[in-house]
Amino acid sequence: MNGQVELTNPVDTSVGGMRGHILRRGVHLSMVGIPYLYFSHGESVASALNMELQQLVASVVLFALVLEGLRLKMELTVFGQRDYEAKQISALAWGAVGVGFVLLLVPHEAYAWPLIASLALGDPLMGELRRKDMESRQVMIYSTLLLLVIWGFCSLQFGTPLWMALLLAPVCMISEWPRLTYIDDNATMLLVPLALVLLLEPFALVMA
Repeated sequence: MNGQVELTNPVDTSVGGMRGHILRRGVHLSMVGIPYLYFSHGESVASALNMELQQLVASVVLFALVLEGLRLKMELTVFGQRDYEAKQISALAWGAVGVGFVLLLVPHEAYAWPLIASLALGDPLMGELRRKDMESRQVMIYSTLLLLVIWGFCSLQFGTPLWMALLLAPVCMISEWPRLTYIDDNATMLLVPLALVLLLEPFALVMA
């Protein structure tokens, strides 16, 4: 085994068929609201629970991992999951880890917003374009354009350095592309550009 998986129609492998697939896409798209909840209400929620905001984020991720461990132990799949997720870490769990790392390591609107929005909006677009049997080159072009819009908007709205936006939009697209057996693209599409953000941020501070 080369560590990669073949592309299949996501509807065929989704628990619940098309309805499960639609729910999965809906959950994915709703993730775009996570930065809003974090920056607008995170402090008040953490204060009400007598916690620091970072402690709250870490607790949510740890809770998600515990639930995922129990699910894997019982080999369960729920409505909207893929059948192969019965025996491997689910996309949802990988997404929770990726989002958690973003909010723990770069809890700033300039980076958290475009990173999470790129996953929430870019990944479903690429999946649906592939499902329509669009050529890989076209999928890359259309998804990169959407990601450029996301990062460009965040540059205007939240002060994301423009040069980083131009660089990281295609990196997000490339990070989604590998089809790995055990690491979902929900993780790679966040963790790869996040690593690059951490490496480039010191230069962004100098160039500001």
